[in-house]
Amino acid sequence: MSSVNSRLRAIFSKSVPAKTKVKPKSNVAAKSSDISAFPEETKLLKLVNKFKKSCEDPKFRCKHSIYRRTVRRLANAKKFSMIEDVLESQKKYDSIRVEGFANRLISLYGESGMFEHAHKLFDEMPELNCERTVKSFNVLLKAALDAKKFDKVVEIFKEFPLRVSVEPDLFSYNIVIHSFCEMGSFDDALSMFHEMEGNGMEPSLITYNTLLNALYRNGKFLEGERLWTMMEGENIAPDVRTYNARLRGIFIGDAGLEADEVISEMERKGIKPDLVSYNALIKGFCDGGNLKEAMKWYGELQKNNCRPDLVTFATLIPACCNAGDLVVAYELCLKAIDRRVLLKAAVFKNVVDGLARKVKYDEASELVKLVNSASHLNYKLE
Repeated sequence: MSSVNSRLRAIFSKSVPAKTKVKPKSNVAAKSSDISAFPEETKLLKLVNKFKKSCEDPKFRCKHSIYRRTVRRLANAKKFSMIEDVLESQKKYDSIRVEGFANRLISLYGESGMFEHAHKLFDEMPELNCERTVKSFNVLLKAALDAKKFDKVVEIFKEFPLRVSVEPDLFSYNIVIHSFCEMGSFDDALSMFHEMEGNGMEPSLITYNTLLNALYRNGKFLEGERLWTMMEGENIAPDVRTYNARLRGIFIGDAGLEADEVISEMERKGIKPDLVSYNALIKGFCDGGNLKEAMKWYGELQKNNCRPDLVTFATLIPACCNAGDLVVAYELCLKAIDRRVLLKAAVFKNVVDGLARKVKYDEASELVKLVNSASHLNYKLE
């Protein structure tokens, strides 16, 4: 038994991928003479060449989803030179004269974190015989937002309208408000909100959701509630995302509001809580040390046919360990493994160590065995 105990107390081995991949030392494409040394590089180069060949067909250039999937795969592999190769090659086609096509390329650059390239393409649109309207202006703003260049969003919004003769619209303001919120500049965000109203634009639900999320998330519950009242006064009906922001807020700020009240209000308005709602409740109560209430909402989550995810398990399992409830922690681990949830090694290690301390060797051994045999986990318990 002592040997089993010793084995169970051993630390996790370092995470090792199931299959070792050789990574090239740079993003520069490998030469044909040594490309066989880099299997993943070979696959990506084939993907790029096939994609560029397919783009010769005008019908293929209309396939937005394929463009996005291809660029995302390259971005995930950090092959930014390949992304540039793919997107710059599009300029030779007549499609580049269509604003919607150019906007797609700008957007893809932004999603890849390549804002300078997005900006360059926007600047080149006139010489490419492509008209720039508020649509491309908004796409450039969104590209800066996606690339987390929040200061650039504000700069472009202030300087570009006169330069490119466009009038910002509701979407433009929503992007700038979002950027101010990301920067923590809530006064500027609210000022932009009032400027929008002063220019005769009615804030949308997206506007309110953006502001409410930021205010509640940063403990400014009273400011959020004032904005909530304003929204209701404008007869803009909240959706589940609005309520989810409010649920998160009641655990952070001085709310004076109970979770049950918010859920009851949602139900009265016919808005069904979703997984995000339940995770907000579970995290809020776990952070407050109220495991009993957190488990109650975990039960409600399952009753309402929501499938617990990584956030659910990663919140509840450590909370159970901290409360000394190793039996529930063990059961949650089994469910997480069964549902192929990618929990970190430390979460399982904590449960195994706790079970061993409680002399629950059978459960600890079973959990070790299940973790080691789980094909979706790239680490092993020793």
